[in-house]
Amino acid sequence: MDKMFPGMRNQRRKAAVAMLSVVSNSILILLKVVVGLWIGSVSVISEAIHSGVDLLAALIAFFAVKTSGKPADKEHPFGHGKVENLSGTIEALLIFLAAVWIIYEAIKKLLHPKPLEAVDWGIAVMLFSAVANTVVSQMLFKVGKETDSVALQADAWHLRTDVYTSIGVTASLCLIWIGSRVMPGTNLHWLDPAAAIVVALLILKAAYHLTIHSARDLLDVSLPPDDEAWITGYLSNLGKSIRGYHDIKTRKAGSEIFVEFHLMVDPDMSVEESHRIADSIELGIQEHFKDSKVTIHIEPCDSAVTPDCSQNRLPGEESREAKKD
Repeated sequence: MDKMFPGMRNQRRKAAVAMLSVVSNSILILLKVVVGLWIGSVSVISEAIHSGVDLLAALIAFFAVKTSGKPADKEHPFGHGKVENLSGTIEALLIFLAAVWIIYEAIKKLLHPKPLEAVDWGIAVMLFSAVANTVVSQMLFKVGKETDSVALQADAWHLRTDVYTSIGVTASLCLIWIGSRVMPGTNLHWLDPAAAIVVALLILKAAYHLTIHSARDLLDVSLPPDDEAWITGYLSNLGKSIRGYHDIKTRKAGSEIFVEFHLMVDPDMSVEESHRIADSIELGIQEHFKDSKVTIHIEPCDSAVTPDCSQNRLPGEESREAKKD
């Protein structure tokens, strides 16, 4: 029961912050659409589209964290962790599509510019958006990193990108507003679609990184070199309790880490003793990688029976084998 409680608590935290993102994006979309259509700003409307993608991403993230928290079952014996990776990949692809649409609309506005009205309202809604998304993205990053949630971190990056683009749009609208008062008659309305294009390019960059980060674990890519180095270092420092190890395989699904390897022990060791050692090693790895599943295959290290055993032994095992002979 004690082991289950932290996991259940993390799931509640993940679901709560994902729902906050849904509510926040829904409000921002409404404000941006109304103000963008009212003042005729393609950059504000592009930000509404951006928030629309963020809302869809938030809904996907909410579904992902709810589903990924389900325990393993008969049809999914390794759990549902990859739902988060899949959702992150879908979110990134949606961002690509939104960015392309923004660029298309901005180019049309550049070719056929129209003056903006009530620019100050556009500035106000963009500043409000930047502040709101800063607060929500910080919460998403915090919970996403603490629970190692790919879906929440992807959603956080969406909102963080929205913060930067909102600031860019605000700057362009401010220049238009100042120009209309300081230099009446000067055409600065091209800044609006130009800012929208910059927004789209930043979105494309973020989408690329999200795609790489989310999709890599769908292909069962090994853990980063530093993590694998920790595992080999841990096994190498176990001393005389084991004879060696080999065939280490690692992968990740959502926040879950899977580690498996072959552990070589003295051929005269009892099954009970080898099982005790394997349990101890499993607990040691799980203390370092909190949400991990460890599979250990025990095999005897006897050069006469296992010819390649001598190639996988820990330092000092050669001399111990010679003394035994």
